[in-house]
Amino acid sequence: MSSASPSYQGHRYPVEIISHCVWLYFRFPLSFREVEELMFERGVIVSYETVRRWCLKFGQAYANGLHRRRPWPGDTWHLDEVFIKINGERKYLWRAVDADGNVLDILVQNRRDTAVARRFFRTLLTKTGWVPLVIVTDKLRSYRAAHREVMPSVEHCSHKGLNNRAENSHQPTRQRERTMKGFRSVGAAQRYLAAFSGISPHFRPRRHPMTAPGYRAEMTVRFALWEQVTGVTSRPATA
Repeated sequence: MSSASPSYQGHRYPVEIISHCVWLYFRFPLSFREVEELMFERGVIVSYETVRRWCLKFGQAYANGLHRRRPWPGDTWHLDEVFIKINGERKYLWRAVDADGNVLDILVQNRRDTAVARRFFRTLLTKTGWVPLVIVTDKLRSYRAAHREVMPSVEHCSHKGLNNRAENSHQPTRQRERTMKGFRSVGAAQRYLAAFSGISPHFRPRRHPMTAPGYRAEMTVRFALWEQVTGVTSRPATA
């Protein structure tokens, strides 16, 4: 097992079952009870509460492992914000992706003002350790103010039509939000979406420009990388 893999000490289920349950939950719009049912059909008896604990414990660790193995982000970043409902109240989900659609970071906040935009910019630079050449946003004025303060040397393109990459990355979140019937708190939303944004896109390559054999080869590599991250195997991921 890779030294970077999470520790499974004290868990009576093998790593293959734990990682598979976490994969099912974050990859598909399933509830914990539905994951329990799918595993039961395969002859594995595990309660939905156990699945929930596994997702809380290992979800972010798996997402971090995938993030460490990703290539450096591209030079163009797309930023966008969208409202989500938490206990019936409107909150805002901020998201940044690179030109390939890789999620760089997410942030759930009560507002979408300059202070939040400034915080999001600084967190992005800290987490990625990288300064882009261009950032693309919509016309929210908070972006312009934060851009002048935090990264004035970076070119800023503000145009609704240029930001489809970030807007499209919200779609899986919207689907998941409907399945979960909303989030319970800002903290819970932040924890879940941080892990979800690191795991789900890993299994969603841009399939439309790929041939069927090319897609299968790409997914083989991605599953091999997942097995490395979760500790199922230490085989190198090669195409």
